[in-house]
Amino acid sequence: MVAKPTPSSIPESPGSYQFKDVHGRVIYVGKASNLRSRVSQYFQDARHLHPRTVAMVAAAESVEWIEVRNEVEALMLEYNLIKQHRPRFNVRLRDDKSYPFLAVTIDEQWPRAVVMRGTKRKGTKYFGPYAHAYAIRDTLDLLLRTFPVRTCSPGKFNQHSKLGRPCLLFHIEKCSGPCVGEVDKKAYDSMVSGLCEFLEGDVDAVVEELEEKMKVASEAQEYEVAGRTRDRLHAVRRASEKQLMVGSRDEDFDIIAVANDELEASVQVFFVRKGRVLGRKGYILDKVEELSVSGVVGRTIESLYGDPPPLGVPKFVLVPDLPEEVAVYEEWLKSLRGTRVDIRVPQKGDKRELLETVTRNASEEFLRHRLRRAADHNARSRALTELQDALGLPEAPLRIECYDMAHLQGQDYVGSMVVMEDGLPVKREYRRFKVRTVEGNDDYAAMGEVLRRRLEAYVEERDTPREDGAKPGKFAYPPQLLLVDGGKGQLGVAIQVVSDLGLEDEIPVASLAKRYEEVFVPGRSEPIRIGRGSDALFMLQRIRDEAHRFANTFHREIRGKRMLVSELDGIPGLGKTRAARLLQELGDIQAIRSTQREQFDQLKWLPAKVADAVFERFHPAISGDTNAEQHDG
Repeated sequence: MVAKPTPSSIPESPGSYQFKDVHGRVIYVGKASNLRSRVSQYFQDARHLHPRTVAMVAAAESVEWIEVRNEVEALMLEYNLIKQHRPRFNVRLRDDKSYPFLAVTIDEQWPRAVVMRGTKRKGTKYFGPYAHAYAIRDTLDLLLRTFPVRTCSPGKFNQHSKLGRPCLLFHIEKCSGPCVGEVDKKAYDSMVSGLCEFLEGDVDAVVEELEEKMKVASEAQEYEVAGRTRDRLHAVRRASEKQLMVGSRDEDFDIIAVANDELEASVQVFFVRKGRVLGRKGYILDKVEELSVSGVVGRTIESLYGDPPPLGVPKFVLVPDLPEEVAVYEEWLKSLRGTRVDIRVPQKGDKRELLETVTRNASEEFLRHRLRRAADHNARSRALTELQDALGLPEAPLRIECYDMAHLQGQDYVGSMVVMEDGLPVKREYRRFKVRTVEGNDDYAAMGEVLRRRLEAYVEERDTPREDGAKPGKFAYPPQLLLVDGGKGQLGVAIQVVSDLGLEDEIPVASLAKRYEEVFVPGRSEPIRIGRGSDALFMLQRIRDEAHRFANTFHREIRGKRMLVSELDGIPGLGKTRAARLLQELGDIQAIRSTQREQFDQLKWLPAKVADAVFERFHPAISGDTNAEQHDG
C-alpha cells in the first residue's frame, strides 16, 4: 500500500497526480486545482472513502505528481496521461459499435468520397459518424448527381486512366471522369468544396447556387443545362431531407445524454450543425471509479474533444448534468474553438425535448448492450461457474429465482418472482404476488409471505403424487439459487422461511445488496464481493434489476386499477362486474367522464337508472339542472 507523503512535500499548485503499482505501472490518473489538498484526501480514514478508491490506494505502491500553470492545463495533462497509460482504475469510454463516417480524401490530387470506419488518418475530412452505413450510401448516391466526385479506389482510377475509358459511373452522371480528363482541376475542386459544405450543414448556400445556375441557363435558353441543374437541385433537396432538422439554421451544438447503472453507462452524442443532425456517436463506459452522471459527462467531453473532432467544437454543448468545474471545461473548449463555448442543461422547450430523445437512444443502446452480453453462451457458462465457486454452491445454479417487493407507503404491496434458466430469463415462469397478510410498511414480513407461499406450493407439489401424463404445476421446480433483493435483513427472512419448511439442505439462498453490489450468504457475517465486470456479477445484477422492474410494473398496474375503480365506487347499481365492463368498453375513466348521457343508451346492457347515476357522478351540476327543468315543467 502506498505510504502517505508528507503534506509539505506536495505543492499547492494545479496539476495531475498518478498512482503507480509495485511494478511502476500507472494505475490511476487524476487532476486537481490544488495538488496538496486533493492528494491528501486519498489518505483519510478508509471508512470515509468509496470502496473503489480504497481498492485503488491498496493496490498502489507510490504516488507522483506533475505541476502545471492552470486548471485547463491540468485537465489536458490528465486526458493525455490517461490516453497514454490506460490506467485500470480510470474509466474508459469505448465505442459501443464501429460507427461509419463519410470521408473525403482531400489530400489526393483528385479527392474521392468513401465510407470509412476505424482509425482516422491525416489528410482526410470526416463527416458523421452515422448510425448505419446504408444511411451514408443513400445520401451519397443522391449527392453524386449534384457533386459528381469520384468514389473509386486508386487502383480502379489508375486502371481506367490507362485504358482511356471512364467507368459506368461516368455514363450515369455520378462521376465527372477525372481519370480520363473529362473535368479540369478547378471545376473538380469546386465540386469537392460544394460537397463538403453540404455535409457540414450549409445546405442553403448550395441550393441558392443551383437555383441561380438553373435560372441563368433557362434565361439563356440552354434548357438541357437547366434541366440537368433542376435534377441536381432536386437531389440536393432530397438529401437534405434525410438530415433531421432540430434547431434554427444558425445553431451549432452537440448534445450528450447518459443512461447508467452502478457499474456501466451508455452515452449517446448527437452532432447538430446549422440546425441539422449531421451525425451521432455512442460509448459504453465501465465505471471502474466512482462516477456520477456529471462525472460521466465530464469524461465524455474529454474523450469527445481531446482529439480534433470531425465537425469541430460547437458553440455550445447540451448535457443532462453540468460536469464538476464546468468553467474549466468551458475554458478548455474555448481554447480549442477560439471563441466562447457554453455547456448548458436545457430546462424547457425544443432543446429539452431533444435531450429526452437522445436519452431514450442512450437507454435503448444500454439495453441492447446488456442483452448482447447476456446472450453470449460462453459468458453465461462462465457466469454460472463463477457463481458456483464464489457462493460455494453444490452445483452450478442452472435455475435462479430472484424476489423483490414493491409498494407505496405500505399500500398495494406486491412481490415479484423472476426466473433465469441457464443464464437466460424465462418469462413464462415469472410470477406475481399480491401481499395478503401484511399491514403497513414491513418489507421483511411481505418478503416472508411471498417466499412462504411460493415454497409451500413447491413442497405440496413435490409431496403430492402426480398422475401419469399430468403437467407439472407452476411451482413444481425448485431453484438452485434463491436470490432476494436486499441485505442481511432480507437474507435472514429467506433463511427463516427455507428452514421452517425443511429446505435448507435443498435450496441455497443469497441476497444482493444494491448499494455496493455485495452478496450475502448464510453463515458468513462479511459480504462476498464478486469481481467487478465479471460475468457472474452481471448475471446477478440483471436478474435483480428484472425482478425490480417486474415488481414495479405490477404495482403500478394494481395501483392504477384501484384508483380507477375508486371513482366508480358507490354508484347505485354499478357493481364490480359492470364497472369493469364499463371501463373495458369505454377505455378509461377520462372517457367515462366525457361521455354524454345519450351515449350511455348505446350500451344496451347498462340499465337507464344506472346510466343516470354514472352520468350524475361526473356531471352533478348538469344532472341537477336537468332534473330541475323537468320538475318545473
